[in-house]
Amino acid sequence: MPDLDYVRREIERMRIQMGRQRKEILRLQRAGIGTASAEALLSRMEAKVDALCAERDALKAAEPREAKGRVLGGRTW
Repeated sequence: MPDLDYVRREIERMRIQMGRQRKEILRLQRAGIGTASAEALLSRMEAKVDALCAERDALKAAEPREAKGRVLGGRTW
């Protein structure tokens, strides 16, 4: 089972790819070329990212919480 850091990196990588895909779809549309297959690929990528986000949330919930009541960069009370 992948760890939390791997899932987060994969989500970020996929989001970057989705941005590139959207730009490519816009270029194709401006050129008057059909984009049905590119849009189908984008929707599959979005579904994959949604699944990864759900997996990330599940992994995050399963992690033990930090026992200390600390604020980021703050004092320990």
